[in-house]
Amino acid sequence: MSSKKVLVTGAGGFIGHHLVDFLKQRDYWVRGVDIKEPEFSSTTADEFKLLDLRRWENCLEATEGVEEVYALAADMGGMGFISQNHAQILHNNSLINIHTLDAARENGVKRLLYSSSACIYPEYKQTDAEVTALKEEDAYPAQPQDAYGWEKLISEQLFTHYAADYGLETRIPRFHNIYGPEGSWEGGREKAPAAICRKIAYAKINGESEIEVWGDGEQTRSFCYIDDCIEGIFRLMRSDHGEPINLGQDRLVSINQLVDIIAGAAGLEIEKNHIDGPQGVRGRNSDNSRLEEVLEWTPSISLEEGLGKTYNWIEQQVRNKK
Repeated sequence: MSSKKVLVTGAGGFIGHHLVDFLKQRDYWVRGVDIKEPEFSSTTADEFKLLDLRRWENCLEATEGVEEVYALAADMGGMGFISQNHAQILHNNSLINIHTLDAARENGVKRLLYSSSACIYPEYKQTDAEVTALKEEDAYPAQPQDAYGWEKLISEQLFTHYAADYGLETRIPRFHNIYGPEGSWEGGREKAPAAICRKIAYAKINGESEIEVWGDGEQTRSFCYIDDCIEGIFRLMRSDHGEPINLGQDRLVSINQLVDIIAGAAGLEIEKNHIDGPQGVRGRNSDNSRLEEVLEWTPSISLEEGLGKTYNWIEQQVRNKK
């Protein structure tokens, strides 16, 4: 007998697909909803609906009969995508979030997790590669760099006010650069770890030793492996913490260092050809103090381990395509 009926929106995407598997392993009854099916393997959801959640009636159908919602659906991608599609991102994601929230309230959903992002943090806090790790309260005064960050921040406020005014319990993790197997690795929506894995895989297969890197490669980030992200989502949903909270690793590395770690996983020595390209903020890292305090847990999978698994998967995708 299933313990609980839940909805995962964005279940055809990277994090949502992994979350469905995780919840099924814990005996949840899961409805997955997305505008597309998972790209790389079949869903394990008890029910999967192809629905455009920009439409109110589809959100009503999606949220019917479930106790909890994991709201992961979003129009998003890496820096190449979010730096060039501001109006599309703000329009589509605002519709998805407002309709999902209203439909959940209409259908008596008890608890809803909204997937926010580290992109909500202000640009003026992230101008140095040796950035001070960002605390949750650093979000204000607000100045996200892109429309994607503004949309996430506005939606955080919306979900928080719905919780206060209407009693719908909300949970709000701010994801910091989640990566891993079965995520986009080509086509323009992939993020830095996947893009670098792809470039190095092609170099390895083609007997080359150079890849292109956007900017000088000294911009910094922290990167969180998918399994840690999913564990954190689940722990947060089961907690009583309703305020936004960082969910990511707190190990700061440069993009050049990221290339070197992935090259090591591939068994190659790679030369970097630095070219012009969107880089985002100069530096961003997660302060996990509140995460550790609230959940008595922090992500533990090392960058070397996670990137090794991710690179091996992407290399196989590249070989399958050739």
